Amino acid sequence: MTTPTSTPAALDVPALQHLLATGHTPRLIDVRTPAEFETAHIPGSYNVPLDLLREHRDELRNHLDEQVVLVCRSGQRAGQAEQALAGAGLPNLRVLTGGIAAWQAAQAPVTTGTPRWDLERQVRLVAGSIVLLAVLASTLFEPVKWVAAFIGAGLTFAALSNTCAMGMLLSKLPYNRGPRTDLDQVVTALTGDRR
Repeated sequence: MTTPTSTPAALDVPALQHLLATGHTPRLIDVRTPAEFETAHIPGSYNVPLDLLREHRDELRNHLDEQVVLVCRSGQRAGQAEQALAGAGLPNLRVLTGGIAAWQAAQAPVTTGTPRWDLERQVRLVAGSIVLLAVLASTLFEPVKWVAAFIGAGLTFAALSNTCAMGMLLSKLPYNRGPRTDLDQVVTALTGDRR
């Protein structure tokens, strides 16, 4: 018996392109927010936002019995999704190395919609703006510097824990929600005819 590793099985862009070209199409699950998915996604992929996947992983496991490739922007959220689904007992999970960013860099086909900023870019904007304003405000009222320290500590924790509280909060904004995605829609899509 092999011991499970903490590193999810990876699949790079050329390997996924080969699977798609040879008809061995895995189930592509994109765990980004609906708005990110709407902006650009791999044709034939299904949007199952990470928070929905975590909450309903056992129900989703019943509809994912074949090979599954998890996709996000860079691979971080897909790795978290892999851990959640593996915890529910789902085998045959892989994470697309480099995510949709690597897919687009390879000039692989994407379905595009309304352009929006990636969640990670939004986090950088909000965190950077708060730090900048706190530093400037601290010239007038010195204790405000601790706001910048708090943001710095939050970013450090986000890097160490591979989670991001600010990103989770931003993902709930109407701008990032895009079309509403619920469990019933996801299950209907997963059980429908495959392309």
